[in-house]
Amino acid sequence: MSGGRKRMTAQWAYIKDLPSLEGKEVIVKGWLYNMRSSGKIHFLQLRDGTGTVQGVMVKKEVSEESFMTAKGLWLEASLEVTGSVRKDERAPSGVELSVSGISVIQNPSDEYPIGKKDHGIDFLLDNRHLWLRSSRQQAIMRIRERVIWSAREFLHNDGYLLVDSPIISGAAGEGVSGLFEIDYFDSKAYLAQTGQLYAEAAAAAFGKVYCFGPTFRAEKSKTRRHLTEFWMLEPEVAFYDHKDNMDLQEKLICAIVTGVLEHCRPELESLERDISKLENIKAPFYHLQYGEAIEMLHKLGSDTPYGDDLGNDDETILTQQFDRPVFIECYPKSVKAFYMKEHPEDQDLVLCDDLLAPEGYGEIIGGSQREDSYDRLLSRIREQGLPEEPYDWYLDLRRYGTFVHSGFGMGIERVVAWICGLQHIREAIPWPRTIYRLKP
Repeated sequence: MSGGRKRMTAQWAYIKDLPSLEGKEVIVKGWLYNMRSSGKIHFLQLRDGTGTVQGVMVKKEVSEESFMTAKGLWLEASLEVTGSVRKDERAPSGVELSVSGISVIQNPSDEYPIGKKDHGIDFLLDNRHLWLRSSRQQAIMRIRERVIWSAREFLHNDGYLLVDSPIISGAAGEGVSGLFEIDYFDSKAYLAQTGQLYAEAAAAAFGKVYCFGPTFRAEKSKTRRHLTEFWMLEPEVAFYDHKDNMDLQEKLICAIVTGVLEHCRPELESLERDISKLENIKAPFYHLQYGEAIEMLHKLGSDTPYGDDLGNDDETILTQQFDRPVFIECYPKSVKAFYMKEHPEDQDLVLCDDLLAPEGYGEIIGGSQREDSYDRLLSRIREQGLPEEPYDWYLDLRRYGTFVHSGFGMGIERVVAWICGLQHIREAIPWPRTIYRLKP
């Protein structure tokens, strides 16, 4: 047996774990995010999906082959870099890597398409599969993941059961004009606009439920707030009325913002988000009746008549007047969905709300107390000219143990756009789908 000390082999480590490995020799597997050279030193910006770190390669400390190999790298080359972890308080990660060796997995044959120069939005969206590698897009996606995680954690801890709803449906939830129709064997079917109707059925079985998944709208909208495919979180609660419903929305949004502030401050700072505006998001939120909102809009220069739904410009104007989210309550029945409960004091209104995010971002949640009367629900279906047969199972919920219940849908991308301070919702989803975009 040799009397000498055996040298430990470097172990693969993720960049996020490097601060705890100071003084250790490690292997980082990742991609070359950026690089600059200063004569006899290469500064390699490395990323591996968990973080970024600077690798410092000094010519006299590595082989000539390794130094020349690094010099010939293109951005986004995939690498295995060996080095020792040393503390550096100036570095964002708190550490740097003193590089002792480099192994190239693949070096691109030409220049990476997304360089340091400015690119147009269409170019970036055409190259979305590559654009996701940028620091800005990674920050947005991490915040998106935290929004979803915080929402689901809040609901789970409050006793809600996740019940998945189908994506293929035989009935419209939000009106036939926005449906994607598909051939379903020998019949017609639709891509789901909402999971709400199914969540109502589940609420009759489990009391407090939610569904979460992609939803589809065939509206030919070109606004910065619309996508044709987006993700929606939809709680449905037995024995909750209109007020209970708004209380739940308020608590959920506060929990989401708190979660993002707790876990994603570096990402928010990298996006140059004004964090003080998010720190101000606390209960109670503001409330306006629909009529009050119209009156306020008229004073602010809008010409939207009473009886019309609020448009994007109206929501922008309203939310610029408030420093916290605002509920707009009880819209006219004529502009809302068939399933909403008629207002007990005004048959022309329904017990519903839109929750608008401040700073001009507008609607992030739409909810209502549901119509629990079989006769009134059937009447509303007929009033809107909807076929009755696809809703027979939905009407059964009012035949067998009908109950007061309420729910809402929260658009994940709209919440992410607001929290991140994005100008357009298309950055809030990994693969945006709009009326003009199906690639990549």
